[in-house]
Amino acid sequence: MESALLDEYRRQAEDTHAPAYLRLRRAIRTSVERGALGPGHALPSERELARQLELSRVTVRKALAGLVEDGVLTQRHGAGTFVAERIVKPLSKLTSFTGDLRARGLNPRSVFMEREVGEVTPEEAMALNLSPGALVVRLYRLRYGSDEPLAVERSAIPHDIVNDPEMIEDSLYEVLEKLGCRPVRALQRLRAVNFNAEQARLLDVPEGSAGLALERRTFIADGRLVEYTRSWYRGDAYDFVAELQGES
Repeated sequence: MESALLDEYRRQAEDTHAPAYLRLRRAIRTSVERGALGPGHALPSERELARQLELSRVTVRKALAGLVEDGVLTQRHGAGTFVAERIVKPLSKLTSFTGDLRARGLNPRSVFMEREVGEVTPEEAMALNLSPGALVVRLYRLRYGSDEPLAVERSAIPHDIVNDPEMIEDSLYEVLEKLGCRPVRALQRLRAVNFNAEQARLLDVPEGSAGLALERRTFIADGRLVEYTRSWYRGDAYDFVAELQGES
């Protein structure tokens, strides 16, 4: 086993209050975030991990399963477990772009094309349940993972929630959390698209390339809408996954 992962697990093991599977999960995630385990890196088998760490295979399997669900790891039948190369974004979890990339050891950043206060458009008013003439903070930005452009994003936030667009540098959700308005629920719609000329130029792909368009409206605990975002993700970099369960 890689010494970096073994050393990290030993550090996590000092937290005797956390279950063993959580300590292992944290150790693997931290190793990925620090670059000790790079994209495509193969992890030891469940049996080998269990032997090296003196854990049961059930514990190891539970730790790995959580990281697969989060998109940090991917499992290939008959081949093993690997650090995810593509960004796998679960549709069942309400997470931010910034949080997703940090969890995968990538450095998220944004380049703003627009960051302003304006009067709500009819589309934004309908999406956010606002009256005509209301003000919104409007963001139009290119989202990067390290030096790679990954998504184009347009967001609108009610002005009475965020009144200064300059507050938002990378993570909108971190700003909302500081304001006591962290989203707790979302409605999302995902569809396949082909990038137009502007989107293709920004994302550095050929015009007409396949992409994924995600529309999201988020709510805070009291039911208020706090975000309307439309994102266009590169189809060669992202997988969106959802867990489905049959009727009982």
